[in-house]
Amino acid sequence: MNDTFMKERPVFPLILSMALPMVISMLVNSLYNIVDSFFVAKISEDAMTALSLVFPVQNFANAIAIGFGIGISSLIAICLGAGNRETAGKAATHGLILAALHGVILTVGCILIMPGFLALFTSDTNVISLGIHYSTIVFLFATVNTINLAYEKIFQGIGKMKVTMAGLMVGCVSNIILDPLLIFGIGPFPALGIEGAAIATGLGQVFNLLFYLIVYKIRPLQITISWKYLHPDRALAAKLYSVGIPGALNLALPSVLVSALNGLLASCSPIYVVILGIYYKLQTFLYLPASGIVQGMRPVIGYNYGAGEHKRVKKIYYVTLCMSGVIMLIGTIICLTVPGQLMGMFTTNPSTIQAGKTALRIICAGFLVSSVSVTACGALEGLGKGTASLVVSLCRYLLLILPAAFILCRIFGAVGVWHAFWIAEALTAGISFLISKKSIGI
Repeated sequence: MNDTFMKERPVFPLILSMALPMVISMLVNSLYNIVDSFFVAKISEDAMTALSLVFPVQNFANAIAIGFGIGISSLIAICLGAGNRETAGKAATHGLILAALHGVILTVGCILIMPGFLALFTSDTNVISLGIHYSTIVFLFATVNTINLAYEKIFQGIGKMKVTMAGLMVGCVSNIILDPLLIFGIGPFPALGIEGAAIATGLGQVFNLLFYLIVYKIRPLQITISWKYLHPDRALAAKLYSVGIPGALNLALPSVLVSALNGLLASCSPIYVVILGIYYKLQTFLYLPASGIVQGMRPVIGYNYGAGEHKRVKKIYYVTLCMSGVIMLIGTIICLTVPGQLMGMFTTNPSTIQAGKTALRIICAGFLVSSVSVTACGALEGLGKGTASLVVSLCRYLLLILPAAFILCRIFGAVGVWHAFWIAEALTAGISFLISKKSIGI
């Protein structure tokens, strides 16, 4: 494959070939999360509770690593499109060093805050103890994880999506294999309980990173990661963070939204909190392929932007929008036709299923139009316009939906919260279009 394939191949098959490995990777990662939780649940209910309480902090740490990685990927793609390999190499090198620094800070910070953080949510000393043991080991691998995710985004930035798919599979599969061995002490391995789960997670990240290092060694990239690029470059660091910081916030905002909506819904009835949780489990599988398409689009649109192919940039945007729209339309049809069956996958309570059917039918009204903001966020990140992307996400997850949910909940109860979803999606789509028109010229 030549270095200029991202501006030469037809747009639709190109984006499809770049997106498919990402979709598969995300499906494998989702499977790993389910299997990992399954094995931890076998230890005890306290262990599962501890894992759930640690998860938000893990998610925050991952958001920082992935968000900064998006900044690395975006800058590399733009530089390669402009034919500037040396700057792309500098971006990759500086990105790796900064990612390692982030990992050290996360290790120290997360380990220090965990006892107090866990105490905010439970007074059970056994749960707190399990959570501290698990999180301490997991965050000792934080530097490995941040470097690992930086390499992932470097490979994505140059269009090597199949490599990142294989790397993620190596990490997830090794973790799944190690989980029962280290948790329950199978064969020569000691039974380590929840600490075994943490070690399995960390070793999975190590194997993933080793895979990237081996691939980089035996199949050199068109960019060079070198110590010679390590002289301070504030302008380069600013470009990385200009996308990385908004990218991290974009990934963290949904967690903030869920917490706020749980507070509103709990005042109506606990079953609505359950329904919201089920909805987010279901929508993960809907937005997962759309997110995969967007991830595949990012380096393509960035490369063509850097190459000055502005007509092709517009075409990439619209093709991605159409692909995302088709997925959202399918999701809408499914939620309208079989909402009861979808809810029944997670609960047998007739009242919850009935109320959940109403929720899904209302919320899904915003699916199709949400493809505009999903595509816009990814395109803006790919073009290095992180602040504009953050504005879209803030509208979608905080500035529009929360006031709407608060007001409508006071008037219509929980049903008002469900209506806030499609209202916010529709308004955000309009804002996204205006921002995209100014930034991309669509």
